[in-house]
Amino acid sequence: MPPHPETWLRVTEAGLYCEPGGFFVDPTRPVDRAIITHGHSDHARPGHAHVLATPETLAIMRERMGEDRAGTTQQALGYGEALTVNGVRVWLRPAGHVLGSAQVCLEWQGSRAVVSGDYKRRHDPTCPPFEPERCDVFVTEATFALPVFRHPPAAQEIGRLLASLALFPERTHVIGCYALGKAQRLIALLRQAGWDRPIPIHGALQRLCTLYETLGVKLGPLVPATVAAKDKLAGTIVLAPPSAIADRWARRLNEPVPCLASGWMRVRQRAKQGGVELPMVISDHADWPELLATCAEVEASEVWITHGREEALIHALGQQGIRGRALHLVGRGEEDAE
Repeated sequence: MPPHPETWLRVTEAGLYCEPGGFFVDPTRPVDRAIITHGHSDHARPGHAHVLATPETLAIMRERMGEDRAGTTQQALGYGEALTVNGVRVWLRPAGHVLGSAQVCLEWQGSRAVVSGDYKRRHDPTCPPFEPERCDVFVTEATFALPVFRHPPAAQEIGRLLASLALFPERTHVIGCYALGKAQRLIALLRQAGWDRPIPIHGALQRLCTLYETLGVKLGPLVPATVAAKDKLAGTIVLAPPSAIADRWARRLNEPVPCLASGWMRVRQRAKQGGVELPMVISDHADWPELLATCAEVEASEVWITHGREEALIHALGQQGIRGRALHLVGRGEEDAE
């Protein structure tokens, strides 16, 4: 009988550790061997000796951390390719979260676990979609694991933005969005909606947008958003980090309309507290129905939850006959927390 994953995959102070393989998945402190699911800083941290990830995630880590901090030794593994580490078979499947994001699939002595990292189930023109992998234990996030969180179609939110722009053509719509993943997805969604004008972006978004282009994701014409040219920004859509939409930088623009693209914009109080005039419910994480559907789709008898609203998800999974377990991993951020 195959060993239960809890006998070979355990939580340590550094994070989730595969004991027979001798490696960690998304460790929170420097370790000898690490497999990284994606480039967000609560999952990809500097200082590891040996790092394995998709080619895109490694490129993102080098861009954000520098070549010397993204792993002394870096090994790229493409989706669907497999290797064996000390008897543990390892392969990666797309997670649909951001460019390069992957689920880490592990199999040892006939027992299989999938560590999904962060993931979404919606269309994203900038990265491959999530691919479910059958397993005995599925390790999931629970960022939006409450029934209230049901994300509307992203195209619908882009439509609301364009309608607001038509209503206030003299104002500058400034969208707060995270630099890795969200910004590029918004640009791609705007292009799909027919917005072909140059898009001004805050300087903090430039490097990763350039990297996405280098990695084959076409974003169209982008220009620097400088407050010195605020008259030219009237009637445009400007992208900036979430922290910038409420500070002096944004206030110096032409009658700015503060917008924020996040799954948390479903909570009106969050939008109000942040001074957001146009909340856009666009998330790079699965919502409540998608979390439940994914857990059922992978056919795991047990689901481990890394962080988020564990109690609600464990209760709902129990009603489906699936055992839920909270791992209480430290150092995991919420959407747009960086």
